Amino acid sequence: MSFQLEKYKGIHPGIILERLLAKKEISQRPFALSIGEHPQTINAITKGRRSLTTALALKIEAALGLEEGSLAFLQTYYEIAQEKKKVLHTPNLSNLRKSLFWDTDISKINWDKQYRAIIQRVYERGNEAEKKELKAFYGEDKIKTALRNTRRKPYTIYKNKQKA
Repeated sequence: MSFQLEKYKGIHPGIILERLLAKKEISQRPFALSIGEHPQTINAITKGRRSLTTALALKIEAALGLEEGSLAFLQTYYEIAQEKKKVLHTPNLSNLRKSLFWDTDISKINWDKQYRAIIQRVYERGNEAEKKELKAFYGEDKIKTALRNTRRKPYTIYKNKQKA
Protein backbone atom coordinates (compact mmCIF):
# COMPACT_ATOMS: atom_id res chain seq x y z
CA MET A 1 0.00 0.00 0.00
CA SER A 2 2.87 2.42 0.72
CA PHE A 3 3.90 2.48 -2.96
CA GLN A 4 0.39 3.53 -3.92
CA LEU A 5 0.40 6.30 -1.29
CA GLU A 6 3.47 7.95 -2.82
CA LYS A 7 1.58 9.01 -5.93
CA TYR A 8 -1.22 10.57 -3.85
CA LYS A 9 0.97 12.84 -1.70
CA GLY A 10 -0.43 16.37 -1.64
CA ILE A 11 -3.96 15.31 -2.63
CA HIS A 12 -6.76 15.79 -0.10
CA PRO A 13 -7.60 12.40 1.46
CA GLY A 14 -11.30 13.07 0.88
CA ILE A 15 -10.78 12.72 -2.85
CA ILE A 16 -9.19 9.32 -2.31
CA LEU A 17 -11.99 8.34 0.07
CA GLU A 18 -14.62 9.31 -2.49
CA ARG A 19 -12.90 7.19 -5.15
CA LEU A 20 -12.61 4.21 -2.79
CA LEU A 21 -16.29 4.40 -1.88
CA ALA A 22 -17.27 4.64 -5.55
CA LYS A 23 -14.99 1.73 -6.46
CA LYS A 24 -16.56 -0.44 -3.75
CA GLU A 25 -20.04 0.85 -4.68
CA ILE A 26 -20.72 2.16 -1.18
CA SER A 27 -22.90 5.23 -0.68
CA GLN A 28 -21.60 7.93 1.61
CA ARG A 29 -24.63 8.07 3.92
CA PRO A 30 -24.80 4.36 4.82
CA PHE A 31 -21.02 4.28 5.16
CA ALA A 32 -21.02 7.27 7.52
CA LEU A 33 -23.77 5.77 9.65
CA SER A 34 -21.99 2.39 9.75
CA ILE A 35 -18.89 3.96 11.32
CA GLY A 36 -20.90 6.18 13.67
CA GLU A 37 -20.33 9.51 11.93
CA HIS A 38 -22.64 12.15 10.56
CA PRO A 39 -23.17 11.89 6.79
CA GLN A 40 -22.45 15.63 6.50
CA THR A 41 -18.99 15.06 7.98
CA ILE A 42 -18.09 12.42 5.40
CA ASN A 43 -19.52 14.57 2.61
CA ALA A 44 -17.47 17.62 3.71
CA ILE A 45 -14.33 15.47 3.79
CA THR A 46 -14.94 13.97 0.34
CA LYS A 47 -15.49 17.46 -1.08
CA GLY A 48 -12.24 18.70 0.48
CA ARG A 49 -13.97 21.26 2.70
CA ARG A 50 -12.93 19.57 5.95
CA SER A 51 -9.76 18.00 7.28
CA LEU A 52 -9.61 14.38 8.23
CA THR A 53 -8.85 13.84 11.91
CA THR A 54 -6.65 10.96 13.01
CA ALA A 55 -9.48 9.31 14.94
CA LEU A 56 -11.83 9.44 11.97
CA ALA A 57 -9.06 8.28 9.63
CA LEU A 58 -8.56 5.19 11.80
CA LYS A 59 -12.31 4.43 11.72
CA ILE A 60 -12.48 4.77 7.95
CA GLU A 61 -9.34 2.70 7.40
CA ALA A 62 -10.68 -0.10 9.58
CA ALA A 63 -14.05 -0.08 7.81
CA LEU A 64 -12.52 -0.12 4.33
CA GLY A 65 -9.67 -2.51 5.12
CA LEU A 66 -6.92 0.02 4.44
CA GLU A 67 -3.48 0.03 5.98
CA GLU A 68 -3.54 1.78 9.35
CA GLY A 69 -2.42 5.41 9.10
CA SER A 70 -2.65 5.66 5.32
CA LEU A 71 -5.38 8.33 5.26
CA ALA A 72 -3.76 10.23 8.14
CA PHE A 73 -0.53 10.12 6.12
CA LEU A 74 -2.34 11.64 3.14
CA GLN A 75 -3.88 14.36 5.34
CA THR A 76 -0.46 15.29 6.69
CA TYR A 77 1.08 15.53 3.23
CA TYR A 78 -1.90 17.54 1.99
CA GLU A 79 -1.39 20.05 4.83
CA ILE A 80 2.33 20.23 4.04
CA ALA A 81 1.55 20.97 0.38
CA GLN A 82 -0.91 23.71 1.39
CA GLU A 83 1.67 25.36 3.67
CA LYS A 84 4.28 25.26 0.93
CA LYS A 85 1.87 26.99 -1.44
CA LYS A 86 1.23 29.72 1.13
CA VAL A 87 4.92 30.32 1.75
CA LEU A 88 5.83 30.39 -1.92
CA HIS A 89 3.05 32.78 -2.93
CA THR A 90 3.04 35.31 -0.11
CA PRO A 91 4.84 38.63 0.04
CA ASN A 92 6.80 39.61 3.14
CA LEU A 93 3.88 40.41 5.44
CA SER A 94 6.09 42.32 7.86
CA ASN A 95 6.32 45.05 5.19
CA LEU A 96 2.52 45.36 4.90
CA ARG A 97 0.36 46.94 7.58
CA LYS A 98 -2.50 44.74 8.74
CA SER A 99 -4.73 47.82 8.76
CA LEU A 100 -4.63 47.80 4.93
CA PHE A 101 -6.54 44.54 5.04
CA TRP A 102 -8.73 45.36 8.01
CA ASP A 103 -11.80 43.67 6.50
CA THR A 104 -10.24 40.26 5.91
CA ASP A 105 -7.94 37.70 7.52
CA ILE A 106 -4.56 38.48 5.96
CA SER A 107 -3.41 34.85 6.38
CA LYS A 108 -6.26 33.63 4.14
CA ILE A 109 -5.68 35.99 1.23
CA ASN A 110 -5.00 34.25 -2.06
CA TRP A 111 -2.22 36.51 -3.34
CA ASP A 112 -2.37 35.07 -6.86
CA LYS A 113 -6.12 35.13 -7.50
CA GLN A 114 -6.87 38.44 -5.80
CA TYR A 115 -3.86 40.39 -7.04
CA ARG A 116 -5.90 43.15 -8.74
CA ALA A 117 -7.79 44.06 -5.57
CA ILE A 118 -4.63 43.82 -3.46
CA ILE A 119 -2.61 46.04 -5.79
CA GLN A 120 -5.41 48.57 -6.07
CA ARG A 121 -5.85 48.75 -2.29
CA VAL A 122 -2.15 49.14 -1.55
CA TYR A 123 -1.71 51.78 -4.26
CA GLU A 124 -4.74 53.72 -2.97
CA ARG A 125 -3.96 53.51 0.76
CA GLY A 126 -0.45 52.20 1.19
CA ASN A 127 2.87 53.91 1.81
CA GLU A 128 6.02 53.72 -0.32
CA ALA A 129 7.48 50.73 1.55
CA GLU A 130 4.29 48.73 0.92
CA LYS A 131 4.25 49.67 -2.74
CA LYS A 132 7.91 48.63 -2.97
CA GLU A 133 7.05 45.23 -1.42
CA LEU A 134 4.32 44.67 -4.02
CA LYS A 135 6.69 45.63 -6.84
CA ALA A 136 9.18 43.05 -5.57
CA PHE A 137 6.47 40.39 -5.21
CA TYR A 138 4.39 40.93 -8.36
CA GLY A 139 6.73 42.80 -10.67
CA GLU A 140 6.26 46.12 -12.47
CA ASP A 141 4.35 44.69 -15.44
CA LYS A 142 1.69 42.94 -13.38
CA ILE A 143 1.17 46.04 -11.25
CA LYS A 144 0.80 48.29 -14.31
CA THR A 145 -1.68 45.88 -15.84
CA ALA A 146 -3.70 45.62 -12.64
CA LEU A 147 -3.83 49.37 -12.12
CA ARG A 148 -4.76 49.99 -15.74
CA ASN A 149 -7.60 47.44 -15.68
CA THR A 150 -9.08 48.40 -12.31
CA ARG A 151 -9.76 52.05 -12.97
CA ARG A 152 -13.43 52.79 -12.66
CA LYS A 153 -15.27 54.82 -15.20
CA PRO A 154 -16.85 57.99 -13.85
CA TYR A 155 -20.52 57.89 -13.06
CA THR A 156 -22.80 59.46 -15.61
CA ILE A 157 -26.02 61.05 -14.51
CA TYR A 158 -28.82 61.00 -17.01
CA LYS A 159 -31.80 63.24 -16.63
CA ASN A 160 -35.18 61.65 -17.08
CA LYS A 161 -36.52 62.39 -20.48
CA GLN A 162 -39.93 63.95 -20.23
CA LYS A 163 -42.57 63.15 -22.77
CA ALA A 164 -43.88 66.09 -24.75
